[in-house]
Amino acid sequence: MLSLLQVLERARSLEGLTLAEVVEQYKLVAPGQGVHAKGRIGELFEHVLGATGGSGQRVRDFPELELELKTIPIDLRGKPLESTFVCAVDLNEEVDYANSWVFRKLRKVLFLPVIGERRSASAVRTVGRAVLFEPTPEEDAALAADYDEIMGLVGIGRIEDVTAHLGEHLQIRPKARDGSARTLTFGREGEHISTVPRGFYLRTRFTEHVLNSR
Repeated sequence: MLSLLQVLERARSLEGLTLAEVVEQYKLVAPGQGVHAKGRIGELFEHVLGATGGSGQRVRDFPELELELKTIPIDLRGKPLESTFVCAVDLNEEVDYANSWVFRKLRKVLFLPVIGERRSASAVRTVGRAVLFEPTPEEDAALAADYDEIMGLVGIGRIEDVTAHLGEHLQIRPKARDGSARTLTFGREGEHISTVPRGFYLRTRFTEHVLNSR
């Protein structure tokens, strides 16, 4: 098992390589193009860096290190191109921020930028400088405030009032690809209502701050 320092050093050794060069160096399958490319790029770096955790369950990418890996597409000016998925929202879980899964997922994150414009082919995108994120007390407080605002509304049955506009740094958005996926939660009168699954995401302003402050 690699140590945290070894994982960080390996990630930083990739800086400046194109994805095609990473694929060739590690004898892997290229991630390709299209809507699934981002997920496959993430899987590529999970393999290269030795991640052993699984997605879709409450396990970090590097369970022994309590470390999460997030590839983050950025443009040539260093600006993130999209918000960063953190984890699915359990709409029926009533816990404060310090006991939430999103809190644990954000304790220690290795952000690996992938540089290119929106229309750039995956093969020519280059790896940026890996950044290890461990929130400062100020960052933690800001994330907690967003979580409390969002989950406070969910807790009183106002899930349909929670939009992507809420939260300065942390937001929730529908996670399903279309409206066909549904989950149950509580409405204003305590009744069960059907709604779309949602996920926690970090806004681009926050991830840009992280990349530029470490």
